[in-house]
Amino acid sequence: MKTEQLPLTAHLEELRRCLVISFMAIGIGFLFSYAFSQEIFDLLARPLYRLLPPGDALIFTGYPEAFFLYLKLAFFAGVVEASPVILYQLWRFIEPGLYEHEKKTAVPFVLVSTFFFVCGLLFAYFVVFPVAFKFFLGYNSEYLSAVPTIGEYFSFATRLLLAFGLVFEFPVVMCFLARMHVVNVSFLRRNRKYAILGIFILAALLTPTPDVVNQLLMAGPLLVLYELSILLIWLMERRLGSAKA
Repeated sequence: MKTEQLPLTAHLEELRRCLVISFMAIGIGFLFSYAFSQEIFDLLARPLYRLLPPGDALIFTGYPEAFFLYLKLAFFAGVVEASPVILYQLWRFIEPGLYEHEKKTAVPFVLVSTFFFVCGLLFAYFVVFPVAFKFFLGYNSEYLSAVPTIGEYFSFATRLLLAFGLVFEFPVVMCFLARMHVVNVSFLRRNRKYAILGIFILAALLTPTPDVVNQLLMAGPLLVLYELSILLIWLMERRLGSAKA
């Protein structure tokens, strides 16, 4: 059964506690990441370095640009490192409104969410980055030469990383909605054709190149995630059905 209803002040106090712990985790991650900001940026920029002509490098156009970039990079890395803590605090905040058997899924929720988010980051880094940078650098010619700045690269790279990290959370979101009885297996199967259309439209928007091969490369993981969501929800419904029986 659900826990006893708490007054508004108790909810606000719990929210404050969750926010404080989350910001402390981000702060610790920020300090740790800033100590290795040069190494982290070298790792982040490696897919581009491999494609740049010999002797070329990223530049910065203002004296403080590199300093502020490392601050932003350390903050971004700190948020990624603190994401398990943030997810767990989010769960702790909504936990009082859940049943006892739902509370037992807290640890799996955090672990699975983190796993899929990291998978999205790795997919963007190892698959999307090389394709995107090869396309953009393909405009180099005798009269045109790309001179990317560290700020432009960081902005582009972090947007892609966050986009794919969030997209890969799709199975987690679907399982949560299924647990709340918003969607089920039959609904997802019935609307599969609309989902496929939406996935290919999204892939066309995310793909930096106009060719069909790269659009399929982007759409493929999204289709797999959709089918994986159906499988996970089917297993969840089957387990709940067995428990009731």
